[in-house]
Amino acid sequence: CACFLGKASVVKSLLAEGVDAAGGAATGLNALHWAVNRGQLETVQLLLETGVSLEVRNTYGGTALGAAIWAAFYEARPDHVAIIEALLKAGARVEAVDYPTGAEAIDALLERYGAKGEAS
Repeated sequence: CACFLGKASVVKSLLAEGVDAAGGAATGLNALHWAVNRGQLETVQLLLETGVSLEVRNTYGGTALGAAIWAAFYEARPDHVAIIEALLKAGARVEAVDYPTGAEAIDALLERYGAKGEAS
């Protein structure tokens, strides 16, 4: 819930107490998926600092990058493009998402980080 709500200070405390940064998966999305979905950039950055896996699939079959792109289209928040870039900088696999997306800013990032055409 702290990741969903963007309560960065709570997330920091939980991480300091040893809570798994990939927690919450029983909901269908883990902590990183929830943070990217809800556009919580600071929380995403905190989770990325832990080395949380970027390629874990959620209940819908998407990675964190896929969840961020989906959310940028259907539940857009101001920080979604910055979140997508943060995930790409952290090493998210471009091949895990469909490209092109049709969104100029997102496609430019995907291209910069390695997309060459339709993902399989």
